[in-house]
Amino acid sequence: MRFARAMLIPILVLDCIIGCGSRPETKPASAKHAPEDTSYSASTPEVSPRSSAVTLSAKSGRLDVRFSNRTDEAGIKFVYRNGEEAEQFSILESLGGGVALVDYDQDGDLDLFFPGGGSFSTDGQPTGHAGALYRQEERGRFSTVTLQAGIDNQTRYTHGVARADADNDGFPDLLVTGYGGLQFFRNQGDGTFSECAVSCGLDDRLWSSSAAWGDLNEDGIIDLYIAHYVNWSPANNPVCASVAGNRRDVCPPKQFDPLPDVMYFGVGDGTFQDGSREAGLSTLGKGLGVLIADLDLDGHQDIYVANDTVPNFLYHNMGKGRLEDISESSGASVNDRGLPDGSMGVDVGDFNLDGLPDLWVSNYERESFAVYRNFGGKNFLHVSQATGVTAVGGQFVGWGTVSFDVDCDGDEDVFVSNGHVVHFPEAAPVRQHPLLFENLLGKRFQDVAPNAGSWMASPHAGRGCAAGDLDHDGDLDLVVSCMNEPAAILINETVTQNHWLQLRLVGTVSSRDSQGAHVTVQTELGSQSRQIKGGSSYGSTGSDWLHFGLAQADKIQSIEIRWPSGVIQSLVDFAVDQRHIVVEPVNQ
Repeated sequence: MRFARAMLIPILVLDCIIGCGSRPETKPASAKHAPEDTSYSASTPEVSPRSSAVTLSAKSGRLDVRFSNRTDEAGIKFVYRNGEEAEQFSILESLGGGVALVDYDQDGDLDLFFPGGGSFSTDGQPTGHAGALYRQEERGRFSTVTLQAGIDNQTRYTHGVARADADNDGFPDLLVTGYGGLQFFRNQGDGTFSECAVSCGLDDRLWSSSAAWGDLNEDGIIDLYIAHYVNWSPANNPVCASVAGNRRDVCPPKQFDPLPDVMYFGVGDGTFQDGSREAGLSTLGKGLGVLIADLDLDGHQDIYVANDTVPNFLYHNMGKGRLEDISESSGASVNDRGLPDGSMGVDVGDFNLDGLPDLWVSNYERESFAVYRNFGGKNFLHVSQATGVTAVGGQFVGWGTVSFDVDCDGDEDVFVSNGHVVHFPEAAPVRQHPLLFENLLGKRFQDVAPNAGSWMASPHAGRGCAAGDLDHDGDLDLVVSCMNEPAAILINETVTQNHWLQLRLVGTVSSRDSQGAHVTVQTELGSQSRQIKGGSSYGSTGSDWLHFGLAQADKIQSIEIRWPSGVIQSLVDFAVDQRHIVVEPVNQ
């Protein structure tokens, strides 16, 4: 029996009639801003947005992509701790943590959750640090609500977080990965969470790194994929030398055996069952990043796993959760020399605007970040060199990564958070510069991070990252979790005359989060597609609003939504520079 759905849609904000990169008016600090409007599309395809007639100013000449570090002003004081001061030199210390953008109280603003990491007892046993939940009180200002929300559980050494409305009640839940088992914080809808991993059937005890939600068997109930890393334990913590050989350092992943991943199917009563054996998952991965998305556009959600030093996985979903391992035949599991990379982060985006979803993977030093171009027919080609990605060199150790349209010009750019995994590297520093690849007309990428603000131009021990419109001004901002240094809130201040559109989909027949929904927006300049994916980046979850940069198109001709249920919905008469909520039609 499918879990009961809340019929009342929580109040959300239909926001700012302003263009990409312009600044919103300052709200009074004395009160939290109220929702301004809402738009629903339920039994009919009509949405009733407000009209927009705004002329934007822009810098003359070359566009300057720019992000401002607003961490202090936002009131965020979070630091992920890995316990390296205990000098265990364990590979557990190297992974770091992620971040989730989550409107946990459904007031229309994005809130933040950070897993806390951990430390080590005197006998070398991992211990946990509590994560941190920040509520956005007024636009751009956050307050800590970890204790009030009951999410201060610190029994696990933690890494990643995956957000989803797992029980279809209208409030997002949080799945936290780490060493010693999962934590599943179910949202009670009253501002609090209840941890119920074991009682909900999520009894995995292996070392997990990242997770992804998606309706893999297409029953309207969300499922879960957990990526596992290696078989490290305090009893299996060998002594390894640094690259120079003169001191102890963290052992490489090749020193350890892999752990098998696990997949859970939602039952429909809020619990889960382990379906890993039936799915035929490989046992040879060392997973760090995972993505669930429809990569061949056949209506079924596929699974891609970024593995460290062994070939990446690509599971083709043949329908109803029946998986086919096409890792080797797809061309997306190894690099252009036929060798596996040390892969950490992953995302999907149509970089060349041909309508097919391409893969982006962040890799280890002396390896290029991978752009796998989708040629259709479940075939991919490694095109990093041809697209200019290799021009940044091979000194970067890439982690969290996001495909997003930073300047609203209609093509997706890429951000990568970098930082080394060992204490004493030879060829590259521990703290590394981030990368921001501007997409040049779908043909080449160019790193513009050095000129994109002081934080972008500085080195960091970067790990997970996520994108979302924190300040409701129409462009996408970034949140980055770092190792043993403050997390960063990076507000997008790129000023353009480009237009934008943001959509949030609410499933009725499909799962409420609508994972797997595919949206195509048509303007006079052409069409572009996005889909609601599960997982991506490294250990992180971005906003559940789909964002489309529209360049100079000031009118949307049509929107087509292919819901996971198979329903195809066509919409017209949408205004640009606005946010819209669309509800899946029940009878169509």
